[in-house]
Amino acid sequence: MLMNAIESAVIDSVPRRLLQRYEAHVLIELGGRTPGARTAELGCGPGYGTQLILDVFGAASVDAVDLDPTMLAKARRRLRRHGAAAQLSGGSATDLAAAFARVGGGQDAAYQAVFDFAIIHHIPNWRDTLAEVARVLEPGGRFFFDEVTATALARPTYQILFDHPTHDRFTAGEFLAELPRHGLDVGDRWRTRIGGDYLFGVAVRTQGRT
Repeated sequence: MLMNAIESAVIDSVPRRLLQRYEAHVLIELGGRTPGARTAELGCGPGYGTQLILDVFGAASVDAVDLDPTMLAKARRRLRRHGAAAQLSGGSATDLAAAFARVGGGQDAAYQAVFDFAIIHHIPNWRDTLAEVARVLEPGGRFFFDEVTATALARPTYQILFDHPTHDRFTAGEFLAELPRHGLDVGDRWRTRIGGDYLFGVAVRTQGRT
């Protein structure tokens, strides 16, 4: 679902960019960088995460998707200097083949890494998104995620300021338990922050789903 006006402003703010840089370094500690990799990003927003994937993680390219045309326009401006390395598309994270059809992406085992900078908790059918992540990752490919859990979404600040799906929200434990059902092995490469409000991790695509 689309973010409301308040959250859209927050994710395009200086504090959010500073926090996202911190999140990137936590993910690198858990799963390493991605030098030279072909990658995908779920929900690129204004493009700062895409920029981090290229500049900090070292990826060769990013196919990034977002539902919001306004955010995509901001991302295109931010990423202009990266040229063809950043391919931005409108569409859903639950159907990357359709979203990336224009740029020739989204095929089975197409990517060496997929990134989720706190977008999956906005998607009502989040389990389908994990299945899609597993589909487009090559065996051994990595899924980098930082997420906001049901614990955080139940807090008054989140309920008053932001809009999120109200059904089938996930706790950190539920998200981690779902990963192996889609052939994504997280092992001990995960951490929580603030009493389980926030979840960071890196899962590796196995040869087959369990």
